[in-house]
Amino acid sequence: MMLQLHEDSFGDIRNAKFLGVAAGLAYLPADKGKAEFKSLLGLDAKLISVDNTQAYIAQNADHVVLAFRGTETGLAFDALKDCLLTDAVNLLIVPKGRLGTDFIAAGVGARFHQGFINALAEIWDPVFAGVQAELKRSDRPLWITGHSLGGALAALSAWLFKRKFINVHQVYTFGAPMIGNVAASKAFDRELKGKIYRVVNGSDPVPKLPTISLIANDYGHVDKEIALGVGPGASSSAEMFGQFAKRTINGLLEGNKINEFWTHLQSIVSSHFMDNYRKLLDEHK
Repeated sequence: MMLQLHEDSFGDIRNAKFLGVAAGLAYLPADKGKAEFKSLLGLDAKLISVDNTQAYIAQNADHVVLAFRGTETGLAFDALKDCLLTDAVNLLIVPKGRLGTDFIAAGVGARFHQGFINALAEIWDPVFAGVQAELKRSDRPLWITGHSLGGALAALSAWLFKRKFINVHQVYTFGAPMIGNVAASKAFDRELKGKIYRVVNGSDPVPKLPTISLIANDYGHVDKEIALGVGPGASSSAEMFGQFAKRTINGLLEGNKINEFWTHLQSIVSSHFMDNYRKLLDEHK
């Protein structure tokens, strides 16, 4: 039986399973992606790709789904090191650039990860135009999803759509990093209350990033979390962070400790892969 979206259910694992498939398909090239969106989800999909940022707008008579590609394996994942660790503090700023004004509206004290906002800025114009055209053609619920970096872009885009007076129905992210500080997260919780759901594998370290401290963090998450994975006898990312913190001074990641910590993260990176999230979702009752 084909997966379906349930418009009247919020934080529903059935919606997470559907959008988890969409988040995984966002990694595919155009021809294969279009075919898989149709065969697996019954959606007609269009790929939008600008530089290194990619998203699919997929739709049928009942729904519009926006799925952002993330960062998963190999060199692409390794490229996250600077934005998640090395430059984590320097990138947490009052947003600048084309999209800055919309994010400044989050209020005094709100800071966002400038690297994630820059990535969204690359693709925002065609994404907004494509979604707007679909909703003008037929008003339907807008669902947004993404894995890893794609999850960060999904959450940030929801804020922009609201600023442009486009209603976002629900957002489901998978293994997404934090997008801003606590003040920014509280603004998202207030303005997008009950609409953002973060699916998190307890063994996945990426949702605990960005940071330079393993004890305290200037970054914070938006609500709500749907927890997967960690059960009796399993090692959580929180435990791993705590164990590594004992080998640092005051929990701070500096100098060689950044490289050492990143090497350790790479050794357990499979917990972050979308295939693993899909498996955990399938097992979830």
